[in-house]
Amino acid sequence: MSNYELVKKKNPHLNFYHIKDSQFRDYGKILENYEFEELMVQMEKTEIPQDGNIYVASDSQLEEKRLMEIIEASIYGNMPIQIGYCNGRNSTLNGLEYHKGSEINIAITDLVLLLGRVQDIENNSYNARDVSAFYIPEGTVIELYGTTLHFAPCKVTDIGFKTVVILPKGTNQPLEGEFEKITSEDQLLFMKNKWLIAHPERKVLIDKGAFPGIKGENIEVYY
Repeated sequence: MSNYELVKKKNPHLNFYHIKDSQFRDYGKILENYEFEELMVQMEKTEIPQDGNIYVASDSQLEEKRLMEIIEASIYGNMPIQIGYCNGRNSTLNGLEYHKGSEINIAITDLVLLLGRVQDIENNSYNARDVSAFYIPEGTVIELYGTTLHFAPCKVTDIGFKTVVILPKGTNQPLEGEFEKITSEDQLLFMKNKWLIAHPERKVLIDKGAFPGIKGENIEVYY
């Protein structure tokens, strides 16, 4: 039995799929025509924290000029990008975010992403029962569309997870002061180009100003 099949068996409470299943088409696509070996080598130098997650929005060791130019031209239509990473030992949903633009993830280890759709947000609330879990094997490169709700990956082994995160430049940086809130969506803007709905149990996010809009269980992924 593969690790995907083992993890799926341990999570009967989830809509659980492999990233190659057709259900992923609603959320993004697998990218197969790029060579990201250099990024994978550089990611070997990064560490997985003993507790929690670490997110680095922009890492100069990963932002090699030739690779940046290829990604900016081919995937982002000549828009500037940033290349960073997220490593950790997370196992729960905690929140869901989205950006106005695609996010590229490169799975350095096997991991699970919990995904939803922006279209299913109602009155700034989202029901956790609508989340789908996708198992992503090491080495897989995916594009998450701007309409895809996502957050930190979940581990599927004791060692934790590692993933490269590529986004439009400036995303996830602190907001520059207060701004006039015109629409209800403005309540969700948490950082630059980052709209976030938090689970009420995730106090560390609520205390930082995240909107507690996720209803239902704070989903946990078992392995």
